[in-house]
Amino acid sequence: MKPKSSGDNPWRALALVGALGFEVAICTLLGFWITKWIFGTTGWMITGIFIGLAAGILAAVWLVRKALEGSDE
Repeated sequence: MKPKSSGDNPWRALALVGALGFEVAICTLLGFWITKWIFGTTGWMITGIFIGLAAGILAAVWLVRKALEGSDE
């Protein structure tokens, strides 16, 4: 029988998924709000949303790499 590792914890997996969603959402909203505050035009707000989304995805990738750093796979 294989001993359980810390990666087998369902609460840890739930926390990781929640953190991923939270990170992407916050980065996207920040991109929107910052460009709305600075420029105020629709074109720049859409650009800010995409920049925030890209930053959120990069942060999510970094978080997953950090979470899987100690796993066997």
